[in-house]
Amino acid sequence: MKIGLFFGSFNPIHVGHLIIANIMAETTDLQKVWFIVSPQNPFKPSKGLLHEFDRYDMVRAAIHDNFKFEVSDIEFHLPKPSYTIHTLVHLQERHPDKQFKVIVGEDNLERFAHWKNYQQILDNYGLYVYPRPNAQPSHIKLHPNVQMVEAPLLDISATFIRNKIRNNQSVRYLVPDVVAEMIATKKFYL
Repeated sequence: MKIGLFFGSFNPIHVGHLIIANIMAETTDLQKVWFIVSPQNPFKPSKGLLHEFDRYDMVRAAIHDNFKFEVSDIEFHLPKPSYTIHTLVHLQERHPDKQFKVIVGEDNLERFAHWKNYQQILDNYGLYVYPRPNAQPSHIKLHPNVQMVEAPLLDISATFIRNKIRNNQSVRYLVPDVVAEMIATKKFYL
């Protein structure tokens, strides 16, 4: 079984994430997409990051009705910060019957060579890349294990959504209704 791993802070998960995951599951050879909730991205500050369990719960609620999606807390149990290569090796050991691919936005290719053991990720796993606005050209696209996937250009950011919440503005249609309810009930991002 071929699994696409969609890594992210998901702070919060939003419709952009869900659209990309659905395109990956419906238009590529991936049988499932696993949302890997990252406790801490080594390239991003943790300021303003909700607790990992809250973010996990929002992802689980957002994807509960799609059998092609799963949420994983695997990185909660690995050393921090979370490095993609460590997670991949750990998952491959636990699931030798599965083939893992990393789902990334095209904007990540520009600095992909700075990822820990990036060449091992390319050679042993590979990338499924969705287009992003203002992405810079990258030679990584030429690697045989990199597959560009046609998808709409989406420029929805969790930062934008958090700012809307802080300003007491609606996030309707930006996040699934169930996520909006969780945010409002638990007073996240205020």
